[in-house]
Formats: sequence, C-alpha cells, structure tokens
Amino acid sequence: MRVAYVDPFSGASGDMLLGALVDAGVPPEELADRLASALDVDGYRLVVERVVRRGLAGTQVRVIVEAAQPARDWAEIRDLLSASALPPRVKERALAVFRRLAEAEASVHSVPLESVHFHEVGAVDSIVDVVGVVWGFELLGVEEITCGPLPLSRGWVETAHGRLPVPAPATALLLAQAGAPLVPLDIEAELVTPTGAALLVELARFVRPAFLPERVGYGFGTRELPWPNALRLWIGEAFAVPSRLDEAELLLEANLDDMNPQFIEPLVDQLFAAGALDVYLTPIVMKRSRPAVIVSAICRAKDRPVLERVLFEHSTTFGVRAIPIERTKLARRSVAVATRWGEVAVKLKIVQDRIVDAVPEYRDCLAIHQRTGLPIREIWNEAARLAAVWIGQRVGEEDQEATLPE
Repeated sequence: MRVAYVDPFSGASGDMLLGALVDAGVPPEELADRLASALDVDGYRLVVERVVRRGLAGTQVRVIVEAAQPARDWAEIRDLLSASALPPRVKERALAVFRRLAEAEASVHSVPLESVHFHEVGAVDSIVDVVGVVWGFELLGVEEITCGPLPLSRGWVETAHGRLPVPAPATALLLAQAGAPLVPLDIEAELVTPTGAALLVELARFVRPAFLPERVGYGFGTRELPWPNALRLWIGEAFAVPSRLDEAELLLEANLDDMNPQFIEPLVDQLFAAGALDVYLTPIVMKRSRPAVIVSAICRAKDRPVLERVLFEHSTTFGVRAIPIERTKLARRSVAVATRWGEVAVKLKIVQDRIVDAVPEYRDCLAIHQRTGLPIREIWNEAARLAAVWIGQRVGEEDQEATLPE
C-alpha cells in the first residue's frame, strides 16, 4: 500500500503541501490542466518554482490571483465543488475538508453552519490549494496519509475578524478535535494555517507509520524564517506485515442501566454513522443489582467529539470513559468473485505478503439470498470456493499458502 508521511517541521499550509506534492513527483502541468478543466473558477495562474532556502532545495507553488475574487461562504463553495467536473473521490474529499473547516469556524464564532462566511479561505487560491492537494495525493496513488507533530508557535495574525492569537481559533479547534500532537516553537509567526490544518485533520492520521521510503519532497512557504520554511513529504510503501502501530485510537465506553433496550439499536447505528470503527455491547450488573449494559465504541482520536456527542444525545448516560488503545492489524485487501447469482466481495487475510484466508462478505451474500431465496450458506460456500480457486488453494488448507498476486 502506498503511503504518505507529512513532516510539518516548519508548519503546514495549503501551498506548502502542494509544493511538496509537486516536489515528490506530481506533474505540475498536468495538475494545472486538470484543475483548469474541472473547476469553474478563473482569474488565477499556478506558478511553480524550484527554490533554495537556507541551503535546502525544494519547490514553491503559488496561486497568483490576476482578477478580483469574491469572498465565498460555505454554501457557495459547496455548490461550486458539487457542480464541478472533479473525479468523485477528489470532490468528496475536498468537500469534506471545507466542511470540517466551516464547522470549526461556525463553532468558534458561534454562528450557524450555513452562515459561515469564508474570507481568507474562500478565495480562489485556497480553493485551488485544497483541490490541488487532494488531487495530488490521488495522482501519486497514495492510499493512506499520516502526519507527524506540528509546531505550536505564538503571536498574532490579522484576519477579517480582527487581530487574533496564533494559532487562529479555527486552527486551534481543528487540531484539538483531532488530538494532533503539538511541539512548542518559540517564534512569533503563524506556522499552521486554517487551510493546512483542515487538510491534515481531514486527510491524515497523526501517527508515524512503518514504511519503505521511495521519494522525499519539500514544499516551501513564502515566509522567511531562521530555518528552511518548508514541509517535508515522504512517499513510500507500507510494510505488509503484522505490526503494532500507534493508531491514535480510543475506546469510548458508557454504562447504561436506565435506558429502554429498544433504543440501543439506533444508538449503535448512530455511532457507526459517526465514524466508529467498531461498536459492541457487554451485559453487566451495577449497584443495587441493576442489570445494565456497557456500550463500547472504538474510534479514531479525531472522531472523539462527534462520537461523544452521539452517546450523550442518543443515550441516557451522563458520562463517557475514553481509554487510549493499541491494535495489531493485518494487511488486507478485497477482491470480487462472480458467482452464478452475482458478484460477492471477498476479504483476503494477508500475513507477510501471503494470503492465508479468504472470507466472503456476509452482506453481499445476504443481498443475493434476499433476491433469490437461496440458502445463504449455499451462496457463501460458492463464493468461498471461487475465492479458493482464485488464490490457488482451498480456503483453510494448512499444507500450502497462496502468494499475493501482483
């Protein structure tokens, strides 16, 4: 799996990320052509320069605005991106970045989401930065993005709302919600911009991955600092072996002893919809011999606020426990096998680059069962048999293993 590791040793902004992507191999002409044809915005040009700052070489990308641009609100940016000709995944992720930023702005300024009016980030340069970064990762074939600690600087920044402390309030909220690791840096400068924070919080996990590096790119900002004002981007292949990684994950738990059991099913559905990686129930006996249940939800640290809100709003609990956890996960991939009744996805269990098991997806088998009336075990067995043929062995055999195809 191709991964990217962002090393924001001097901060992060949209143009720094874009420059690092170009420096790591994204063709600038191709990216500029794609942006011009897919986005209904004009009055700008993309300038890409090879620069050397403080003895370090890299790429600086600037969006030069050549015509007056309107300050857009969240609804206008949403409509602009929704109506664009961007690939579905690029469109979805760019919208998610702006929505996350809009929610942060709405929170810190205490206004409804639809009333959020972007100023600095609503201009064409920020739109090009966000879409360009999302598309750049796609062009490099990156499947997972991770990020290291961010510098915590001090000082003030001039905004449309007046003079505000660094990091800007929306930036601070985004980083706090994600549980992003911060390292104090004694300098008066805005090193992490709202756009940079929104991109990293939405697209990346704040962990250090195990990977084999292939490329390193440096993207420079415009500010002059006592050191190279750049962001470093590593591109490589993740190890396809079992490994214990700092997943920055939490186990959220709540005890429920006074809730109608019929309301637990929609609670679980809401937790999954809010981003829970897993949800399970444990029966317990509480004080005064009350029968109760523990609702447990595993989640990414950055999703903690929204899952806690679901627990408080959709259950009777007055408190939620948050426990840091680690998980050991195997590499996996999914393939589709064509049964006589339709396609069924099959999960492949991979250990040290070798397939050791293949499990048909229950929901696909269930859908065929509901459509045809066939016994679900017959559908499952047929999918498992076809998967075994595909990997060159019978599932569960112990005398041989199948090598993962290229």
